[in-house]
Amino acid sequence: MNNGKADHRKLTQAGHDQETPMLQERIEPAWIDAFETLLRRCAAQPGDTVAILGETQSRPVLMELARLAAARIGVHSFTLTLSSVFSTHEPVSRSTGASPAIQQLAPVIAALAGCTLVVDCTVEGLMHAPELPAILKGNGQTQPRVVYVSNEHPEALVRLLPDSATEALVKDHVRRVRGARALRVTSAAGTDLSISLQGSVVGGNWGTTTRPGTLTHWPGGMVLAFPAAGSVNGTLVLAEGDVNLTFKRYIERAITLTIENDHVTRIDGQGVDAELLRSHYAAWNEQAAYAVSHVGYGLNDAARWDSMALYDKRDFNGTELRAFAGNFLYSTGANEVAGRHTRGHFDFPLRGCTVALDGSVVIDAGRVVA
Repeated sequence: MNNGKADHRKLTQAGHDQETPMLQERIEPAWIDAFETLLRRCAAQPGDTVAILGETQSRPVLMELARLAAARIGVHSFTLTLSSVFSTHEPVSRSTGASPAIQQLAPVIAALAGCTLVVDCTVEGLMHAPELPAILKGNGQTQPRVVYVSNEHPEALVRLLPDSATEALVKDHVRRVRGARALRVTSAAGTDLSISLQGSVVGGNWGTTTRPGTLTHWPGGMVLAFPAAGSVNGTLVLAEGDVNLTFKRYIERAITLTIENDHVTRIDGQGVDAELLRSHYAAWNEQAAYAVSHVGYGLNDAARWDSMALYDKRDFNGTELRAFAGNFLYSTGANEVAGRHTRGHFDFPLRGCTVALDGSVVIDAGRVVA
């Protein structure tokens, strides 16, 4: 049986080497293999209870792949599909990391809190959802771990399977960031940003978790810090080729953001990129929407900056661009550490930046320092 599986994976890899276009969201054996690998790396074992959480706007193929992979392992699994929530009184929101689907429903929270593992297939994920702390707390007997499967085409997930080398690298950089007092970011384009790390909450993501009471997301490969209030000042230049990931758009004309006491206070630039940014920030009519959410950098060598050009917007959530090795990620929006809450959120992965921790360079002009 093991030899058969090995042979199948060789055939699957051969198919990938031939660059078969992945256009249809149907069940493919290679995709089940990938989900099985994810669950096993999250320490799923026969007899565990696994919840597959989705909503009516979730990508059906992701939930089905999770179910089939769970069946292979022999866990007790169930699927919970909630109604998606639509707002009529706020701007369109994307990339929030805060699924509203649970709606504080106590039976749903209790069901998830009683599981060993929650495979989160909601559209936005539970990372900033208000119900997450109660879920991760568990029920006194079981404390779950949560893995958010980013709302990507399965082909992207297969390319970005978690691996031990990325896990070790991220853990090393988490230690470095946690041990630093300050982070400084500069670039040839004009970025010069100073970030105090005192009082920040620092974490890393490599795509899997085995520790009860924690959350991860797949794809992974980054280290992040949520700064305390009043920690960020300077200039951030979104240069040509940098990414407005909330809009799923490469920047074509440079935008300069002036950041004072955590908040974007000026947006300078000509052209539609700057106009779109000004318009969407203003639409939220909240100071918190202009403030820093988190900062960090990518460490995943398998992730690619240019991948967004190859997918339709509805097929692509963009976690890959948060994780590609050497990017500096600046995000605005909700930051629980600073006591700020908003559904307005922007993620800006930047290329070509130099990132230093207490003067020690960890990213040099967009390249991870060995």
